[in-house]
Amino acid sequence: MKYSLGLELGSTRIKAVLIDERAHVIANGEYAWENQFKNGYWTYDLLDAEKGVKTCIKNLVKKYQKVTKKTFPAIASMGVSAMMHGYLAFDKNDRLLAPFRTWRNTTTSKASEALTKLFNFNIPQRWSIAHLYQAILNHEKHINQIAYITTLAGYVHYRLTGEHSVGIGDASGIFPIDSKINDYNQSMVKKFNHLIKGKVKWQLLDVLPKVKVAGEKAGYVSKAGLKYLGLTNQKNILMCPAEGDAGTGMVATNSVRLGTGNVSAGTSDFAMIVTNKKLDVHPEIDMVTTPSGLPVAMVHCNNCTSDINAWVNLFSEVLKLNNKNVPTSELFTKLFNLSLKGEKDAGDLTSFNYFSGEGVTNLNAGKPLLIREVNARFTLANFMKMNIMSSLATLKLGLDILTKNEHVTIKQIYGHGGLFKTPKVGQLMLSAAINAPVSVFTTSGEGGPYGMAILASYLINHRPHESLENYLVDHIFKGSKVTTLKATAADVKGFNQYIKRYQKYLAVEKEAIK
Repeated sequence: MKYSLGLELGSTRIKAVLIDERAHVIANGEYAWENQFKNGYWTYDLLDAEKGVKTCIKNLVKKYQKVTKKTFPAIASMGVSAMMHGYLAFDKNDRLLAPFRTWRNTTTSKASEALTKLFNFNIPQRWSIAHLYQAILNHEKHINQIAYITTLAGYVHYRLTGEHSVGIGDASGIFPIDSKINDYNQSMVKKFNHLIKGKVKWQLLDVLPKVKVAGEKAGYVSKAGLKYLGLTNQKNILMCPAEGDAGTGMVATNSVRLGTGNVSAGTSDFAMIVTNKKLDVHPEIDMVTTPSGLPVAMVHCNNCTSDINAWVNLFSEVLKLNNKNVPTSELFTKLFNLSLKGEKDAGDLTSFNYFSGEGVTNLNAGKPLLIREVNARFTLANFMKMNIMSSLATLKLGLDILTKNEHVTIKQIYGHGGLFKTPKVGQLMLSAAINAPVSVFTTSGEGGPYGMAILASYLINHRPHESLENYLVDHIFKGSKVTTLKATAADVKGFNQYIKRYQKYLAVEKEAIK
């Protein structure tokens, strides 16, 4: 039996999943971490990343040994995934030149606008190239010391293998991709080099990681890499290309073929629709790729479940004040289920879940906000429904541009991530938002690390010339259990009513930020 390991550094948890060659989950582990707002930037400490990876793997090994009563097996292949985008810049001695700037930052508006105009292609603020060019515009001292930039997944992959590369899906959040050549768009590279001529000592391709597609070898885990993982008794672990969390979400939900789509919903949420339709430039829509290089229309929202988590923590405090110790997971489940009893439009309650800026609604900062009408029905059921609707509201605004302006048909969406852990609730809310069926696989709770493990398995188990798309259909998801739900017409109408209020009160959110 060949075992494959998927590791993902997410926004709130570092997670690992071990699967066999039939993609059955054998064991998993995790480590909780959190971003910090320091000196004007959302960031993570890379030392905490290393500690988190070791702890996560250690927990996975313990769980495997506890369940199977066996020695931990040899890992044949592995892959690393992480939050896409952001900015990690290093010098020739691998010294970090500036604190890690994550996808959550909205500090690159000038660079984003200039590059979007230059390329006639949407460059969101969170993209690595926007961060790089903004650093140049800011005349930051480190720019001429840059030997390479990368993503978080690319950084961990380098620590494990010594190879500077990323998967094409992750690369598509660094710089625009030309799917015909499965590499960075060369004409845009030339335009950027001309733009920065005389301002820096390097050219763009000198500092970007190499692009690789699913199925390509991306090195072996070195002795230093095994130490980083805490798996010093392993050897000959083959690495697949490092990927972004968007790509692993597509794989985990079998949404890599043309016409398929998925929604990942956790700290952030985003929708991915695989389409070869040429779209107009919309600041709300990114064009990225699948791990095999197919073009994808992406609606990415910086804020999803953070505000829900904050309120549930508050309710947990109330229970503890009354000497009631209810496990957080149980409290989430009860409150999510209660939301289904709320009114269709959440009873005239509206909230903005913005902890950080939001590109879709053109806000460079966030301010969590609750608005209720004088005659609002302020019940717990309506309150929870409002919060879940709010977590999907910005996503709906972006998807409406795809469906109404660009006439992209969404026939069905696959959901994964924390919002879908409670059966039915997240599915029905998302279905009401997009007016289409929403499906969830039984493995959807595993999310990105499971998708990463599948990509690692694909590397060593696919037949010659077998595409990732066919491999998923024929070997991974054949006979998989899936639940599909469709919201009622009344639920769709209720969500549309909520969105009308939401759009009306955007002016209040903007004023609150000021």
